[in-house]
Amino acid sequence: MELDIVPFDSCSKEYQNLYEEWFNYADADGDGRFTGNEAIKFFAMSNLSRQELKQVWAIADSKREGYLGFKEFVIAMQLVSLGQCGYSITHDLLTSDAMRHAKPPIMDGLDVLLTKKKRKQKDKELSVSPPHPSPTSKWFTAKSAKKVPASSVTSIVDGLKRLYLQKLKPLEVTYHYNDFVSPLLTNSDFDAKPMVLLLGQYSTGKTTFIKHMLKSSYPGAHIGPEPTTDRFVVVMSGPDERSIPGNTIAVQADMPFSGLTTFGTSFLSKFECSQMPHPLLEHITFVDSPGVLSGEKQRTHRQYDFTGVTSWFAAKCDLILLLFDPHKLDVSDEFKRVISSLRGHDDKIRVVLNKADQVDTQQLMRIYGALMWSLGKVLNVPEVMRVYIGSFNDKTINDSLSGPLGNELFQKEQDDLLSDLKDIPKKACDRKINEFVKRARAAKIHAYIISHLKKQMPAMIGKAKAQQKLIDNLDTEFVKIQKEFHLPPGDFPNVEHFKETLSGYNIDKFEKLNKKMIQTVDDMLAYDVPNLLKTFRNPYG
Repeated sequence: MELDIVPFDSCSKEYQNLYEEWFNYADADGDGRFTGNEAIKFFAMSNLSRQELKQVWAIADSKREGYLGFKEFVIAMQLVSLGQCGYSITHDLLTSDAMRHAKPPIMDGLDVLLTKKKRKQKDKELSVSPPHPSPTSKWFTAKSAKKVPASSVTSIVDGLKRLYLQKLKPLEVTYHYNDFVSPLLTNSDFDAKPMVLLLGQYSTGKTTFIKHMLKSSYPGAHIGPEPTTDRFVVVMSGPDERSIPGNTIAVQADMPFSGLTTFGTSFLSKFECSQMPHPLLEHITFVDSPGVLSGEKQRTHRQYDFTGVTSWFAAKCDLILLLFDPHKLDVSDEFKRVISSLRGHDDKIRVVLNKADQVDTQQLMRIYGALMWSLGKVLNVPEVMRVYIGSFNDKTINDSLSGPLGNELFQKEQDDLLSDLKDIPKKACDRKINEFVKRARAAKIHAYIISHLKKQMPAMIGKAKAQQKLIDNLDTEFVKIQKEFHLPPGDFPNVEHFKETLSGYNIDKFEKLNKKMIQTVDDMLAYDVPNLLKTFRNPYG
């Protein structure tokens, strides 16, 4: 089972040097990003049709970020070359022999332009622009984010950062959104690679699944029939193999884990980052979790908010895999709380019935039915959740139990799951837009709640009594807000969790409703986000 997400660039060193020279010329502002406007000028020299160039851009910019890095630029050039040779430009070319042997395309007039540039840069040595630290990182430390010019936005993610700092963050800060719902976003939150979260009881094969995907072990991986993973482990790309303690990783500005500091030292001591160089980890980050407790073990309470941590990761992740073992189908109380904490992220959840080759076909049918029944009681949704059946490890499938029918089923299911995983990097930018819009709507509702509670407080006496009454009847107040502003009940936060946080605040000190801020966020969702997507769509339509 192989997960080849991005084709490996196999062009010769000679061609690579030529492409470096071309990239440096095409990237007019030298920021390491070949944008749509730059592409229109540069690709015109290929004399391909607009429709062909549209396909070239769509395939090369597979993540839909609105620009090409050097690697994607090389892929685009190889596609242009094949287009000039008469090939139909499709995704299938990426894995073809023709792609591996493609020569540089003919670009009319490029040699003359390069000669002119060389004359101007006689004393300068051409080299590909190294990956720059994102200039947008300075936006989050600047005294005034309002000074960020629109011209400095060169991708969809940059645009989201600018919109967040200028229009959404002021609303979040004013109404304490970061204390009640989610920490304020940082530059690294926007730039983070897509993440896959694995949840399940102990010994359901979470760590083995990650090793199976990587085709190798990783620092800190332990496997056994007993609970072996006693901490949250983030498996991500790095220059060498090493484990970084949680307290260290949480304070690194270039890592998207600063929000975990709110769970305290007890959690951070049970959190670590495992880094290693691996082609798959350049595109996806895996999050392994401790086994969910069941039976007698549930009586031993964890020293940190396990459900809160899973909820935090669920909001950040692009895909959530719930792993089950055919012999461990019971959904414990802790597992119920964990699944409930995933509310609002249903579109990310996939269920994996692992180790399915340990039972015969008849038993597997019964187990599948029992699993769906158990999940139906916990999830309380009419839709049937997607369940992948297989044996995700490096061992040979047990033919004596599963039989030829089982083998065929497992292979198809694994292919389907692989297809889901392959789509993660391609959909990463779309997911960021989706999460940004969800956050903006949640921040608006939070502002309505906070301002409504403030409005109910008396002007002079009896404030403490009025506050306690509001907290006790918070569910009733939620209904009032829903009716007043015509808001869907499903978008409101968990009442009990909100009560718990609210009890530590003085409601009288909250801000009144700022209609101008609300209107700014409404305009952002109605006009700014669509315009951003329009600006960085395929330059050829």
